[in-house]
Amino acid sequence: MTVAVRTTERVGRPGSASGAARRRTGPAPWLALPALAFFAFFALVPLLGVVVLSFTSWDGLGSPTFIGAGNWGRILAEPLTQRATVLSLVVVLLSVLFQAPVSLLLGVFMAGRQRYREVLSILYFLPLLFSSAAVAIAFRSLLDPNFGLGAAIGLDVLSQDWLGKPHLALGVCLFVIAWSFIPFHALLYQAGVRQIPVQLYEAATLDGAGAWRQFWSITIPQLRYTIITSTTLILVGSLTYFDLIFILTQGGPGDATRILPLDMYLRGFRSFDMGGASVIATILVVVGLTMSLGLNRVSGSHRMESQQEGL
Repeated sequence: MTVAVRTTERVGRPGSASGAARRRTGPAPWLALPALAFFAFFALVPLLGVVVLSFTSWDGLGSPTFIGAGNWGRILAEPLTQRATVLSLVVVLLSVLFQAPVSLLLGVFMAGRQRYREVLSILYFLPLLFSSAAVAIAFRSLLDPNFGLGAAIGLDVLSQDWLGKPHLALGVCLFVIAWSFIPFHALLYQAGVRQIPVQLYEAATLDGAGAWRQFWSITIPQLRYTIITSTTLILVGSLTYFDLIFILTQGGPGDATRILPLDMYLRGFRSFDMGGASVIATILVVVGLTMSLGLNRVSGSHRMESQQEGL
C-alpha cells in the first residue's frame, strides 16, 4: 500500500502542474510565433492605423489633423451611411439564406461516387477558376440591354436593363456573387460528407431509413461543424463584397447597390475623406468579428470535438 501511494505521488495528481504537462500533446506553442508575427505585422498594425485615422481629418495628401470623434458623429448621422448599412445587412441576410442551402445540397450531391456526378462537379467548380473582375466584366457584357445575351437571342425578357434599374440591380449583384462563391462552399460540404463513416448509412438502411431520413438524421448532424464554418465564411465574406459590385454597378444606379465596403472606397478615394472611410472600415471590422464570434458562441463550435470517436 505504501509503495502504491508513493508511486502515485511521483506520477503527480490529476490537477497538478506536472500531470497537466505530461497530458499536454501537440506541437510546442512557440512554433506559432512566426505566423503570429506575420499576422500582427500585416493585419493588426494596419488595423490600428485605420482606427487612429478615424479620429483625424485627412485627404490622403497632407498631414492628418486630429479632430476627436468628429468623424464618427458625422458618418453615423449621414443618411447615405445609414442606407449603406441597411443594404449591407440585406446582402448578408440574403447571401446566407441563398448560398448556404444551395451549397449544402450541391456538396451532398457531388459527394456521390458516380462518374456523372464527377463530371458535373467539374462544371460546378469552373467559377472558382475565374477572377472576380473577369466574372463581373463577363456578366456586365451578357446583361447589356443592347449588345448582351438578350439582344443576341431576341428574348425581350432578357433584354431588360438589369443593372440600370434600381429594383433589379441588387438582385443581379447577389446572383453573380452567389454564382462565384457557391462552388467554394459546395467543395467544403463535399469534403465533409465524404468524411462521414459509411457504417452510419449502412446501419440506417438496415433499420429501414430512407434517403430523406438519412439526410436529416445523419448527414446534417455530421455536417454540423462544416455548416458553422461555411456560414461564418459567408457572413464575414458578405461584409467585404467590393470588386464584383464595383465593376458591375459602381454602387448605382443612384445608391441602389452602395453597400458599406463600396461606400468606404468611394469616400476614401473619390471624395478624399480618409477619416470618414476609416470610420466605416472600423465598423466593418467590429461587426464582422462580432457576428463571427456570436455565431461560434451560439452554435457551440468553440467546444468542437471529434464526431467519430468509437467508430
